[in-house]
Amino acid sequence: MTPAAPPGARRVIRTYNGFKLFTGLLWWLPVFYVYQRHSGLSETEIFRIQSIYYLAFCLLEIPTGALADRFDYRRFVQIGATLLTAANLVPVLWPSYRGFLAHFLLIALANSLVSGAGSAYLYEWLQRGGAVAAYQQAEGSGRAYALTGRIVCLPAAGVLMEWRTPSPYVLSALCCAVGVLLALRLPALPPGPGDSTGPDGDGRRKSWSPRDQLAAGRMLRRSPLLALVMAQGVAVFTLVRVGQTNLFQPVLAAKDLPLAGFGVMMAGTTLFELAGAARSGWLRRLGEVRAVFLLTAVMALALALLVPAGLIGAAICLCVFSLAAGLVFPIQRQLVNGAIPGSAHRATLLSTESLIDRAVCALVVLALGGYLSRGQMNQFLVHVAIGTILLMGVLAVLVHRVRRAGPDDPGERPAVTKENAA
Repeated sequence: MTPAAPPGARRVIRTYNGFKLFTGLLWWLPVFYVYQRHSGLSETEIFRIQSIYYLAFCLLEIPTGALADRFDYRRFVQIGATLLTAANLVPVLWPSYRGFLAHFLLIALANSLVSGAGSAYLYEWLQRGGAVAAYQQAEGSGRAYALTGRIVCLPAAGVLMEWRTPSPYVLSALCCAVGVLLALRLPALPPGPGDSTGPDGDGRRKSWSPRDQLAAGRMLRRSPLLALVMAQGVAVFTLVRVGQTNLFQPVLAAKDLPLAGFGVMMAGTTLFELAGAARSGWLRRLGEVRAVFLLTAVMALALALLVPAGLIGAAICLCVFSLAAGLVFPIQRQLVNGAIPGSAHRATLLSTESLIDRAVCALVVLALGGYLSRGQMNQFLVHVAIGTILLMGVLAVLVHRVRRAGPDDPGERPAVTKENAA
């Protein structure tokens, strides 16, 4: 069992969970594809925007992570939440190709500011506060909070759009504004060893150089196991993004589900993801690396089985997919954080993982647009499943070789295992 976190750590976790909850309430998620088609965009334009979004995220991810390492994780989380609020209003005011492109570019900037800095802030605060053993459970509960909110709001998305077309985007902006207020309540990091605390008490160093990014790159090259752990996260994120965002609505449309049911279906699958996120500690005995391999393979097979399935079968496949996704995310986060030596470049390295994720997603989504324009969605699902299983097989061989050549594996080291949530 994980020991109870001290009161200060519990307050930080609650505030962070609230931030994750409200910034995750994106009411437009089940209907953005339909909304863009309603605004006159073609399928090619829609998926081109998605590909540009991933590429923009890649360009922004490393610089923002390096700056967060040098300045203040907290401030980057706050700025990211503010930009996300503004981004949700753009489709309301500018419902065109350029407007949706601006919308997703702002989301890319907001997510790049938060993606590495948010996890780095939580891990560093708990580590400095003597409660690092609560980290995996805190990440899992934060994701569970966000998913709970989606379960509540997503069933209404289709009905809201039929009532007043832009209302899902307006509600998303209002929820993100609450997330900004919660981000402003996050306390400064306690001072850590080697920190020179600035006048605002953030505990971060106040100088920055592009050489820091090179230093993080050298650290990654010196740790082949860390590189492999990040690589397996690529398969996880790509499958989740494709299965739950890019292909979710086209799949439901192909199965002849009415628009009002899109949100209900997404809420139902999110319920399974919530169950997984809240109970990721169940798979501790498998070892983190093995668990990620197994769960990724399950997700790939669930996507492939969508091809012959009818509507009910597709719903079952999506629920299994979501359960595996919920289980795997906290494990992968714990695995990467535990493999990072020291904390000087934590956000930069976490941003590097996200950059690789988005780069692969950009290529996959670009290919997806071509498949859909030719009416070959089923072939795409099968090809993604086969490619993922082959990738995981190659990674399994490489991890085995690194284990034999080197001393420690982050998925098996006692220091990391001790930090896992019960």
